[in-house]
Amino acid sequence: MKHAKKVVLAFSGGVDTSACIPFLLNEYGVDEVVAFAADLGQGDELESVRQKALTAGASQSLVDDLIKPFIEEFAFPAIRANALYEGKYPLSTALARPLIARRLVEIAREVGADAVAHGCTGKGNDQVRFDLAIGTLAPELKVLTPAREWTMSREELITYGERFGIPAPVSKKSPYSIDLNLLGRSIEAGSLEDLSLPPMEDVFQMTSSIEKSPEKFDEIEILFENGNPIAIDGIHLDPVSLISKVNILAGRHGFGRIDMIENRVVGIKSREIYETPGLLLLIKAHQELESLTLPADVLKTKLNIDRQWAELVYQGLWFTPLKNALDGFIERTQNDVNGSIKIRLHKGNMIIIGRNSTNNSLYLSDYSTYGNKDKFQHQLAKGFIYIWGLPSRIWAEVNSRKELK
Repeated sequence: MKHAKKVVLAFSGGVDTSACIPFLLNEYGVDEVVAFAADLGQGDELESVRQKALTAGASQSLVDDLIKPFIEEFAFPAIRANALYEGKYPLSTALARPLIARRLVEIAREVGADAVAHGCTGKGNDQVRFDLAIGTLAPELKVLTPAREWTMSREELITYGERFGIPAPVSKKSPYSIDLNLLGRSIEAGSLEDLSLPPMEDVFQMTSSIEKSPEKFDEIEILFENGNPIAIDGIHLDPVSLISKVNILAGRHGFGRIDMIENRVVGIKSREIYETPGLLLLIKAHQELESLTLPADVLKTKLNIDRQWAELVYQGLWFTPLKNALDGFIERTQNDVNGSIKIRLHKGNMIIIGRNSTNNSLYLSDYSTYGNKDKFQHQLAKGFIYIWGLPSRIWAEVNSRKELK
């Protein structure tokens, strides 16, 4: 029985999605597969990816440049939300999935497909992100998931693909699984599954090792407007160019490497290696500027909102009412997040060395100073402390009476 007549497949050219094309045609009995690859700034020669899909049996192979919406509609909101999953991961891969899903649905409607497909495995997070996004945006479309149904190992998949003329994308002796876009790289599998070993240096491409990073530090200044980074060292840049430049500046000093044990949506723990030099630096700089420009109660509330925002995105819940509501809160807070943060980069570290917000800084020197210009009314502190501590003293008095009885 046919699952569908015409399918649009999210295609990356990797082991799983490459095998998906012949599998859909031969095992599922699909009439036609349209492959879609998203250019997210990964720097690959996507023409070879497009041709690879045709070689594998796709009737059409489409490549769309989605770099601009990826940065403006997904990366910049993540910066404003200080989005770090489990306090570490800047969501470089997770942020790409709702965008790819959105375009996948659009293409399916344009070509008259009755289904979409992806090559995500059953133990990964991306299957959740794609399935939920597609189900929300186009509940009428079937979602086919060959990688959740076949029983082939990674090595067997490579061999299966070779039967249909698909070249192996990675060495069978070093089968890293890598996802790459302009925001960063995620690396897993292979020797990284041995938790007792550090990652080999061949894992990294966007960041220098500490040993090979420059001996002399660099200092840069990031200017923010309404929570968005807009300039580096006084030079205004468009969002894509800004991310690209910060990647280079931070990466050459070895900043942005993450080696973490991550809690996946499906309930297992996995070891993930990330390189996110630019995005991680911008998030940390943005956090620092918020500490200067937002009131304490707003910061405290936003800390929880930011954590929840990151979890929703990681869990594939981008297109949901709760995510939209959190966006509204975050957007309102960013009206006052204007100013610049000066950073020193050296040997894997970013150090905040300067903060400035001419119109929105809540740090007032005549209240904070201990010098002769101090305007703080010290004599009022006694009454404040009396009222502030009254509940604790009442509690202590009541309990002391109990002990006397």
